Amino acid sequence: MRKYYVLLFLFFPGLIWSGINPYRLGVWIGETVPTILSFIILTATFKRFRFTIFSYIAILIACYFMFVGAHYTFARMPLFDWIRDYFGQDRNNFDKVGHFVQGILPVLIAREVFIRQRIIRGYKSISMISLCICMAITSGYELIEFIAASIADKTPVNFLGTQGYVWDSQADMLFALFGGLFMLLILRKTHDYWIEKEFPGTFEKFNRFASEASSSAR
Repeated sequence: MRKYYVLLFLFFPGLIWSGINPYRLGVWIGETVPTILSFIILTATFKRFRFTIFSYIAILIACYFMFVGAHYTFARMPLFDWIRDYFGQDRNNFDKVGHFVQGILPVLIAREVFIRQRIIRGYKSISMISLCICMAITSGYELIEFIAASIADKTPVNFLGTQGYVWDSQADMLFALFGGLFMLLILRKTHDYWIEKEFPGTFEKFNRFASEASSSAR
């Protein structure tokens, strides 16, 4: 249990740091609310469904990306300002890295729930549906950002980080897709390893469930 308490402890320094003199208070609130809600949900459901440590670490990393973006805004992250100037880029691309990471999480969480709870019988179907969930969440997030910015009458460059790029929302969804594919193509086996390591027999039960479901369907 100690490792989970460590991750729990590490969440708060990032949140506190991000809230110290943020560039825009409204942006900070808008970007940190999802991390706080996620923290509450994962803490409340920990005893009923504990994810792998691999998943919790990935979630914490994603939270830190949000903390940094909330503090500076995603269009003004200093390191990526330097990268923009050094490589002669047109914009600060920290938001694209953030959406790449954002694309990993829905796939990671969905496939772990589907496999361990044996909700979907096909291993390949799990990958496809997890990726669809990723894109649904990403597009929904873009719509929520747009509605929130419209209601609050905020400058898009501050809240949405468009930086004058008319296809910014579409590019955000594309990078989330890249993140989801990265999870499935590169991190999937590592994720499976940690599922089996922390919850032995998971894939034996899943394979039995899949074969039984296939037999009954015939």
